[in-house]
Amino acid sequence: MTGGQVVVDEPLPLGTGGRDTAEAVRFLRECQSQALTVRWVPDSDTLPFDTGLLHHLPPPAARPAYPGGSDGSGGSDGSDEAAVWRSRYAYGLLYHRRGPDFVTVMDRRDPSASARFTIDQPALLAAFLAVQETTALDELDATHREAVSLLAEERLVLVTQGWAVALPPRLRRWPVPCTSV
Repeated sequence: MTGGQVVVDEPLPLGTGGRDTAEAVRFLRECQSQALTVRWVPDSDTLPFDTGLLHHLPPPAARPAYPGGSDGSGGSDGSDEAAVWRSRYAYGLLYHRRGPDFVTVMDRRDPSASARFTIDQPALLAAFLAVQETTALDELDATHREAVSLLAEERLVLVTQGWAVALPPRLRRWPVPCTSV
């Protein structure tokens, strides 16, 4: 890391699913939380989930073009999914703020369906806070697994092969315009 920029030397394991993918998403979420610029590439051009869930996180870097190169890429700079992600990314599309006994989430990933959620029901709140860390669903009791499922339906949690992680970062720098809250 240098001057607010993180460069990841190895591809992030988003294509495999499971714990590694959830950890990679958590890493990107935490970088977003700190307003760090991240340069990274995924381990696969296709991901086992809707990449629209991640458009609020720093997108993958374009892969360099190698026209006629020996890598067999034919000059590709990554998948169509990655290009869409890069075009739709903006700081502050999805984030949460914490209050006493509640969390407010602003979701603007889909401009036609922007939403604000207040999570104040105790089981939902406990589940949301638990999956701030990458969490195995098996470690949660039935009530919290159901709560995670509800949060995943609202696209606030990524569940992949029995692992869950919350998607909204807790921003430390306020998004512009601040009147959007």
